[in-house]
Amino acid sequence: MSADRASEKREQAYQRGLYPRPSTPGRGRNMAAIRRADTKPEVALRSALHAAGYRYRKDFRLALPGGVRPRPDIVFTRRKVAVFVDGCFWHACPLHFSPPRQNTDYWGPKITRNVERDRRYDEALRADGWTVVRVWEHQPVQAALEEVESAVGPR
Repeated sequence: MSADRASEKREQAYQRGLYPRPSTPGRGRNMAAIRRADTKPEVALRSALHAAGYRYRKDFRLALPGGVRPRPDIVFTRRKVAVFVDGCFWHACPLHFSPPRQNTDYWGPKITRNVERDRRYDEALRADGWTVVRVWEHQPVQAALEEVESAVGPR
């Protein structure tokens, strides 16, 4: 999507009240730069997995019974293992999350919905026979790699 088109879509969302305007232009640039996929912790884990000989799909949408469509960061389709690399802010890390002080009417419910969606996805994946691995962005890469390896099993 072009930058102009993205800017236009954001403006439309502001006008419809879907989310508040950023408090400053700098904050707006910061929020626009946040990635949904290919974050640094995710890329580091994928690199470690690949170096260890694992092959996987990245950012792969799954279609589960009941219309649930999670999009894990890393998916081992044959072994039915879904790996999510969760950001401490976006997924309310019990160690590092601190509620935002600005736009609390927006961010409080937003973070709550993220956590509820995570639980819903976990339940749907497990009900369909998947193993779910969730690692936090603050986890050392080696610890995350070991957690994924124990779920996936030998190469």
